[in-house]
Amino acid sequence: MNRMKFCSLLTALVVALALLAGCGSETAMEQPAPDAGKAEAPADRDFGKLKGKKIMVAYYSRADENTGVGVIEKGNTEILAERIAEDLGADIYKIEPEKPYPKDYKEATDVAKEEKAKNARPAVKGEIPDLSGYDVIFLGYPIWWGDLPMTVYTFLEHESFRGKIIVPFCTHEGSGIGSTPETIVQLTRPLGLLPPLEMRGTKAQKERDEAKAEVDNWLEGLGKDDSL
Repeated sequence: MNRMKFCSLLTALVVALALLAGCGSETAMEQPAPDAGKAEAPADRDFGKLKGKKIMVAYYSRADENTGVGVIEKGNTEILAERIAEDLGADIYKIEPEKPYPKDYKEATDVAKEEKAKNARPAVKGEIPDLSGYDVIFLGYPIWWGDLPMTVYTFLEHESFRGKIIVPFCTHEGSGIGSTPETIVQLTRPLGLLPPLEMRGTKAQKERDEAKAEVDNWLEGLGKDDSL
């Protein structure tokens, strides 16, 4: 084979390989990997009458060791609270006890049980915000011994909720929300109480896309409520 013929064959081979590589790249771009389980963006949601309200998301949430999820950096209820605030463009306030609960789960539950037995009102850290300028208060909490954490009682009894609508949301591990909505009404005497959201803490923590989608769907339903 002479030099000219060899060069021609080599050039043809290079061109063919380049065309094959180009086809492969185009095919990959046309078939992106599926994004399974992704929650809809809030921009695609319609939260109806909620969008016209001044809203505060107030919540208590405990991180550290929790049942079903191990040691966590962000509490189960906090995950829901942040999603609600993000969706609605709401202000957010974390209720924090002046004396933190133990990091160990068993020790924390023992302290919570003792507080409940004594009907205690643990001091809240820092200054509690003035809620007088808000129309709707989303109130988040875990279920402890079938009830609100006693720190949440402290918060509720400190504020006036007259003329306001309260929307409870909670995390639990099987007990459900219990009678806490009725307790909230008794303590605060609000203008109204909208249907609550209750979710297992393990879902909020471990299935975050599904949890966010559930929060979004709940908020869409609330946005159609005639009491708003």
